Amino acid sequence: MSARDKFHNVVKSALQKDGWRITHDPLLIRIENITDMYIDLLIIDMLS
Repeated sequence: MSARDKFHNVVKSALQKDGWRITHDPLLIRIENITDMYIDLLIIDMLS
């Protein structure tokens, strides 16, 4: 998993204050016998 940059927590906090829900931090996508991939944040718009 890659290191978080200095903006990670700022962006995460701003999204939450704006009504978004963080569902995974990070999201792991595993492809068997091939690779593991990480997506930084998975978010859902709670207002929709």
